[in-house]
Amino acid sequence: MSVYTTIEESELKTFLANYNVGKLENYQGISDGIENTNYFVNTTGGRFVLTIFEQHSFEEMQYYLNLMHHLADHQVPSANPVADAQGNYLSHFKNKPIALVERLDGGSITETTVEHCRQLGTAMGKMHAAGLSFETRQVNPRGPAWCQQTAQQVMQKLPADEQQTLDQEVHFQKEKRHATLPRGVIHADLFRDNALWHDQGESFSGIIDFYYSCDDVLLYDLAVTANDWCTDTDASLNKEKTTALLSHYNEHRVLADNEQAYWPAMLRAGALRFWLSRLYDKHFPRAGELVHTKNPDEFRAILTDRINNNDRYLEYWL
Repeated sequence: MSVYTTIEESELKTFLANYNVGKLENYQGISDGIENTNYFVNTTGGRFVLTIFEQHSFEEMQYYLNLMHHLADHQVPSANPVADAQGNYLSHFKNKPIALVERLDGGSITETTVEHCRQLGTAMGKMHAAGLSFETRQVNPRGPAWCQQTAQQVMQKLPADEQQTLDQEVHFQKEKRHATLPRGVIHADLFRDNALWHDQGESFSGIIDFYYSCDDVLLYDLAVTANDWCTDTDASLNKEKTTALLSHYNEHRVLADNEQAYWPAMLRAGALRFWLSRLYDKHFPRAGELVHTKNPDEFRAILTDRINNNDRYLEYWL
C-alpha cells in the first residue's frame, strides 16, 4: 500500500467521471504496506480507496474484485468494489489495473484482546463459509512452490544458523502443506492492518485488502491470522486469544476432525511464508516513494517459537 504510481488531480478527476460517486473533494496517498499504490479518495458521494495494482495482472484482479463483491453480497463484513458506468470493477491506468473500493468506517488496531479475537473469528468463519459458494478458483501465488523458490533466492543472504532453520522448515512443509484438509477461499493476509474497527476498537467493522486471496487450506488462513492477532510480545502464542478465535470461527464453519492434528504445522507454514516475504523485500527491494519494508526478524522469532512449541500448540484449540 505504498505510493509507487503517482496519480495527478486532473487524472483522478477524469477517472472518477466514469463512476457515479460525485465530484472529487480531496485525496491522499497511503504509506502503510509495501505491495500496491493506494489513495484515500473523498467525493461528494462518499469515501473510497483507490488502488493501483503494481504486481497483479488485469486477469488476476478480476478474481479479487469479483470475490470481494461476492463476500459483501453474502453479508460478510468487508469492503465492496464500486462498478463504473459500464458495470466493471476494474479499468486501466498507466498500463496497470486500477479499482475504486468503498472505504469502510473505522480504523485498525495495534494491540489485540480476547474480545477482538472472538469478533475476528466470527468474521473469518463467515468469510470462509461464504467463499465455498464462489465458483472461480485461483492458486495461491505465495503457496508452497513460491516458498521453496524464494527460500533459494534469499538463502545466501542469511547467516548459517538462519540458513539451517530455513532449509529444515522448507523440507518439513513439503508434506504438511499438501495434506488433505478442507480448502476454499482464503484471505491469506488478514493481519491487524487489514481489519477495521468502530468505536476505538470496540466493535468489528470489516475486512479489507483481499489482494492475496486465493484457494488454499482454510486452516492455513486461520494460522496466518493467529500468528499476528494471538502472538504475545515474546513471540509465543497466546492460548486464550487463539481459543477465542477458533471457537467463534467454528460457529460459522465447523472445523473438521483432522484439522487439529495439522494446526501446529499450519502455524509454522504461516510464519515461514511471511518470514520469506520480508526477507525478500529486505534483500531485493523495489523502488517506491513511500515504501516501508517490514522487519523479517519478527517472523523468524515467531517461526522459531512455533517450531520449539510444536507439540504444546497442538492443544491450543477449541
